[in-house]
Amino acid sequence: MYGKDRDGIGRPVLVNSEGMPIMQSNLADAAKEGRLFSVANQTGVTTTAALATTWTGLGVGNPTGSGKLYVFHEFGWSQAAVMNTDGPIGLMIATVGDMAQALTPRCARTGYKTSNALCDAAATPGTPVLERVCGTTLTGAVSTTGALPGNTVDLKGGIVIPAGYALLSYTLEIQTSSIQFHFVWEEIDA
Repeated sequence: MYGKDRDGIGRPVLVNSEGMPIMQSNLADAAKEGRLFSVANQTGVTTTAALATTWTGLGVGNPTGSGKLYVFHEFGWSQAAVMNTDGPIGLMIATVGDMAQALTPRCARTGYKTSNALCDAAATPGTPVLERVCGTTLTGAVSTTGALPGNTVDLKGGIVIPAGYALLSYTLEIQTSSIQFHFVWEEIDA
């Protein structure tokens, strides 16, 4: 049995003992090859409102001149405390501005590779543009039915950030020390 890889090259297909194809996601390949990274806030953060350029939350910046494209596969958040107000939560894109590597990106293949991604929870990026609305914040306590204690959005590689740009968390309203965010992305040659 043969299949084709992403470049159209014929390759043998792996099968189990019953002759059924063994399916792996592209994320498994990316993880094994050391191209898949993640980052998360380590505590609840206070977010800024809307499209602020004095921004707080969680963001991943692709350094200018990196020679890489960052392909985003996942964005998530968890409500760590009662929210201040209801409102949209999502993703925005901006230039990296003064982002730094304040949080350490983690390789999915532990200890294999490092990333130069600028993972930050507070920065002054360029003027952001709202890219996606992913959900909503609710003011109910985390134990109240209807509150959203955790959410993960499968981006399916649908957001690609070139060098010099960043993907940043977005909340319409300020949320005080109540949200933890995470990102999962793949780094490929530009």
